[in-house]
Amino acid sequence: MNSLFKQLSFTLFLSLLCAVGFGWIAMQIGDSRIDLFDSTWISIIQGTHSPVLTYIMRIFSYIGAGIPATVLALLVAYMLYRRYGYRRELIFFLGVLLTSWLLNESLKLAFQRTRPTINRIAEATGYSFPSGHSMAAFTFYGILAFLIWKHLPSKWGRIVLLLFSAGMIVSIGLSRIYLGVHYPSDVIGGFLASGCLITISIWYFQTYMVRRTQEQLV
Repeated sequence: MNSLFKQLSFTLFLSLLCAVGFGWIAMQIGDSRIDLFDSTWISIIQGTHSPVLTYIMRIFSYIGAGIPATVLALLVAYMLYRRYGYRRELIFFLGVLLTSWLLNESLKLAFQRTRPTINRIAEATGYSFPSGHSMAAFTFYGILAFLIWKHLPSKWGRIVLLLFSAGMIVSIGLSRIYLGVHYPSDVIGGFLASGCLITISIWYFQTYMVRRTQEQLV
C-alpha cells in the first residue's frame, strides 16, 4: 500500500510539473520572448529537408489526427471491450481522448496564436497553440502504453512498448514543425498540456480502482 501511495503521489507531482511547464511556455508566447527559440529550431528541423523525409513526415502528420487516429482509437476501444472485457479501461480510454480534444480546442480559443506563415509545406487551418496533433499523439500513445504496460510480463516487452510510444509521439510532433504548420513551442506546449491531463487522469483512475478494491474486500 505504501508503494502504491508513492506511485500515486509521484503521478500527481508529474501532473503539476507539466501544468507549470505549460504555463511558463504560455507566458513566454504572450510576451513574444520565445521567438528566438522557435525560429532556431524551425531552421534546424526544416534544414533536414529532402523529398523522402517530406514524404515520411506527411505520413506521420496524417496518422496523427483525423480519420486514421479515429480508426486507431476505435480499434483499441474494440480490443479493450470485446476482446478483453475491460469496461472500466474502455471508459477511461475514451474519456481521456475526448477530454484531450476538448481541452485542446479550449486552449486554442483562449490563446488564439496564429500559425507560422513561412516555409509552409502543408496546409492547416485554425489556431496554432497548443498543437492538436501533438496533444492527440501524446494522449493516445501515453494512455495506450499505460493500459498495456501492466499486461506485459516481459521487461523487454515493456521497453519496446515505451520506445514505440515515445517514437510515435516525437515523430508526429516533429512532423508538424517540419511541415511548417506549427512552432516548436506549440508542439512542446501540446506535449505538456497532454502530459498534465493524462497523469492527473491516471492518478484519478488508479485511486478509483484502489477504492473499488477496498470496497469489495469489506
